[in-house]
Amino acid sequence: MREPARIILWLAAAVVAGVHALPADSSAQAYPTKPIHIIVGFAAGGATDVIARQIAQKLSDSTGQPVVVDNYPGAATAIATERLARSRPDGYTLLLIPISTAVQSALRRNLPYDLDRDLAAVTQVASGPFLLVVNPAVPARTVKELIALAQSQPGKLSYGSPGVGSAHHLVGELFNARANIKTVHVPFKGAADADLATASGQLQFTFTSPAGALPFLERGRVRALAVTSAKRLSLLPAVPTLEESGLPGFDFSAWYGVSAPAGLAKAIVMQLNTAIRKIVHTPEMKEILNKQGFEPQTGTPEEFAALIHRETEQTAKLVELTGMKVE
Repeated sequence: MREPARIILWLAAAVVAGVHALPADSSAQAYPTKPIHIIVGFAAGGATDVIARQIAQKLSDSTGQPVVVDNYPGAATAIATERLARSRPDGYTLLLIPISTAVQSALRRNLPYDLDRDLAAVTQVASGPFLLVVNPAVPARTVKELIALAQSQPGKLSYGSPGVGSAHHLVGELFNARANIKTVHVPFKGAADADLATASGQLQFTFTSPAGALPFLERGRVRALAVTSAKRLSLLPAVPTLEESGLPGFDFSAWYGVSAPAGLAKAIVMQLNTAIRKIVHTPEMKEILNKQGFEPQTGTPEEFAALIHRETEQTAKLVELTGMKVE
């Protein structure tokens, strides 16, 4: 073989070897190099916001980059979810996605996004039940007494939620249907606003997260009647379940996770998945979540995507059962 031919072959082999030596997705090598934003679809102070801020702080510590929480309340997370769906899939815009986002997709048929198509699931983070709390002035100390009161005054009692189509709204309507009562739904921009309205007496009751209820419970501004899960909450062991309170089979819990825009490089999805799962399962983070009535719960991106899809389909059946509509 002539010398020039040998040189050409050697150069070709070197190029091929160099290509194979590169990582499958070099975009993740330098990630992150600037601040990351976590979008929250509710006002500050609610469970979704609390979880987002805890993750943001720990993720900032682990990445060395600022992680900022941006609140875009309205339409029970639909505004925030659309914002994420329209964001660049570069890993610098994430969404703390709650179960309410799946409820929205089951309730509204004309949303400008599709959860399966426009979002890239990263990981589930936590799950936990809702608490049924009443204002202390309400003459009901048990669920049965609250139901009896509502039955004697159809359409007079009101409950709040962080928006039409939120999980809080759905569990309220499910309670109405199962208890055969009629109460009035009052939407707010965030769960913290609905909690405050209940504590101040503007509302008679509400379904809220343990994290949202605890400050008011400790000051005696609301009274807890039941939890919505099948088991009692270890944080409040004296509070019975709705099933124990006369509504057989009542079991409804919320979940929270992190999603990114569709099209985000798989390497970055996995980098975020690994980092967030590690954060959630640290003893410190577990304690923080447990104190707020949440259980750490993580998994693969595929598992979280399947959960979102499954919950959307199941929620559609609950929406049909309760007759819940966009008001």
